[in-house]
Amino acid sequence: MDIADWREKIDAIDRRLVELLSQRAQSVHQIGKLKAIARLPVYEPEREKMVFANARSANEGPLTDRELLRIFERIVDVMRQSEMEEMALEQRPPSDGLGDTEIDPEVND
Repeated sequence: MDIADWREKIDAIDRRLVELLSQRAQSVHQIGKLKAIARLPVYEPEREKMVFANARSANEGPLTDRELLRIFERIVDVMRQSEMEEMALEQRPPSDGLGDTEIDPEVND
């Protein structure tokens, strides 16, 4: 295989990673709903240790455990933030539409 072939393979793998990360995020959001109902905290350090141990146990290289854990730490951080944002959206009271004239409330004009 030449460089172009390897890059095509990497692109296909990246698409699979995106699909799997999306599935993981959907699962995280479902867990977030259950946590909100049960009034459980989003951050669970013991569960995160289990996630990292699970990743480490599946690691067959070529990444070192440390390299793989750095990736998983970032994934978990992003997923936790996504879970918190999703929970905040669901806890917001519904709007009556009055006064909601901003298309993008982040823009101050």
